[in-house]
Amino acid sequence: MLPRARHEFLLRRLELHESVRASDIAAELGVSQVTIRRDIDKLDADGLLARVHGGALAVRSAALKPTAARTVVGVVVPSATAYYPEIVRGMETVAAALRIRLALGISNYRPTLERTRVERLLALGVKGLVLTPTTNKEQPDDVAAWLESIPVPVVVMERRVDETPMVRELDSARTDHMHGALLAVDHLCRLGHTRVALAIFDRTPTAQWIKAGYLEAVDRLNLEQAPVVPLPKGEDDPLALADALGGLIDACLSSRTRAVLAHTDYHAARLVELAHVWGLRVPEDLAVIAYDDELAEHAAVPLTAVTPPRRDLGREALRLLASRTDAADEEAGPPRHLQLLPRLTVRESCGAPMA
Repeated sequence: MLPRARHEFLLRRLELHESVRASDIAAELGVSQVTIRRDIDKLDADGLLARVHGGALAVRSAALKPTAARTVVGVVVPSATAYYPEIVRGMETVAAALRIRLALGISNYRPTLERTRVERLLALGVKGLVLTPTTNKEQPDDVAAWLESIPVPVVVMERRVDETPMVRELDSARTDHMHGALLAVDHLCRLGHTRVALAIFDRTPTAQWIKAGYLEAVDRLNLEQAPVVPLPKGEDDPLALADALGGLIDACLSSRTRAVLAHTDYHAARLVELAHVWGLRVPEDLAVIAYDDELAEHAAVPLTAVTPPRRDLGREALRLLASRTDAADEEAGPPRHLQLLPRLTVRESCGAPMA
């Protein structure tokens, strides 16, 4: 059965019953549950249904059940324009069913503003917080002490919580970015590349885990040495980024490296543009995999990309917090550190196997 027919079947069932189980639909259509879950993910992303654990709800059901929030929780993330909006939308898909109202704060990666946002949310009476703290490499103990001082349950999202034993007691939900880098390098290796360069915007908290995963993959797969190049942000200084990417291309040519893992999508897209200026074809002369997959499919050459599970991460982080706000301390269970695996979305920029 074609995807469109399955989607129509799912939506008709939801019109009749308002909820479906993925296992039931898979059995009726004679396809795998994985296929139906992917269909549900697609329809959820299009806003045609609300994905829930094990199946889906009709949008009207998700909106109407329940009508009143029982708990207000705070969500503080670094950005309202990149990466995190999709995570918040994931939270929204389960908030109604959990009887939670979200109160959002944006820190803009500024520790002082972040703490002000948290203080204001606490003053509003939130019963818990999902928080992506701005890390401080110079004073990690200061961040740890602050997290420990927050008087309501906290779920730390997209950050590793290991500064102190007390902070490790906080629940956390994050993407396994080391695994994401490993996926990308392994894919290029399977295509026949023996050298894979890394171009990384190293001012982000994610960068250290992508680099660690890349180095582990190179070692595990016995790949030859290839350039590892730090990149500037670029949006505020395009010339500096062009210089850095030009240096990367030059290093790749001199080392006979024909594949690059580039973090982020923006940097990968600029790499493709500059490669064309240099007379290189993507993917024939240079294979590129992007990391983040926010805008990768819209690059001049649609970019194969590591796709973090942003919506799922938002859902699971909010569910973790709900388990704390809904239960007495003795019933909530031990602290949980949840890691979700990204996937590789293959498009045109990495090409077919090398001859």
